[in-house]
Amino acid sequence: MPTSPATGRPGSSPAAPPSPNGVAEQILLELVDEDGVTIGTAEKVSAHLAPGRLHRAFSVFLFDEAGRLLLQRRALGKYHSPGVWSNTCCGHPYPGEQPFVAAARRTAEELGVAPALMREAGTVRYNHPDPASGLVEQEFNHLFVGVVRDPLHPDPEEIGETAFVSAAELAAMREQGPFSAWFQTVLDAVLPAVREVTGGAGGW
Repeated sequence: MPTSPATGRPGSSPAAPPSPNGVAEQILLELVDEDGVTIGTAEKVSAHLAPGRLHRAFSVFLFDEAGRLLLQRRALGKYHSPGVWSNTCCGHPYPGEQPFVAAARRTAEELGVAPALMREAGTVRYNHPDPASGLVEQEFNHLFVGVVRDPLHPDPEEIGETAFVSAAELAAMREQGPFSAWFQTVLDAVLPAVREVTGGAGGW
């Protein structure tokens, strides 16, 4: 279960679209109802303040040819859940952006790699407070599963380190340190698609 630190790469994409004067604009999220229908927008941090506002999100799970899951440890500078392990990539579409497009975009921005294959794997709705920060994840989450073959080039502002793990190695890691508050929920929801993509490799 080798881990690799993020070392940086040229050309990292900004966290928010730049405005014409070069200053980053505030990041807006799509607010949704319980059926996932867009009902408005909210600024990113404000949407996560307790009790949280239900918004659209995505989670990506990528695997290598041996069926090992690519994990990332969130960078220490992240405003939410810094320094904890989580799934390959997660985030929020910009208003009007399709979740699949957002998932591919953020995977490239954070990990410097394009999936060799990525497919939709359903949705899951959850409410997860983060005890460390006091922020709340009220999310309607679109799930994606895929395969990665190319070398990674993680952005160190987003990712502290990466690891490819089997199901057994993941279980051992979870006994040793914290994972994101949402990790188990999204993993449970995505497992049927994971088993289809990995074909039983990796012990999933």
